[in-house]
Amino acid sequence: MFHMWDWSSGMGWWMGFGVIWMILFWGAIIALIVWVVKRFTSGSDSNRKNDPLNIARERYARGDITKEEYEQIRKTLL
Repeated sequence: MFHMWDWSSGMGWWMGFGVIWMILFWGAIIALIVWVVKRFTSGSDSNRKNDPLNIARERYARGDITKEEYEQIRKTLL
């Protein structure tokens, strides 16, 4: 009679470790792919540059607007 945990069948309880390692391996591969895609498509740097408050800070630093104008913009945005 064949039993799943029978040592003579060649599989035994090692088969369970193989399944676990296979799931961990493919999970790591999928996680790596997701991380790479998110890393290169997030565009977080461009979002920070186009943030209205950052634009106002840059304009104030260049002298394009006065401190009062900057404070008014900051109050409006926050």
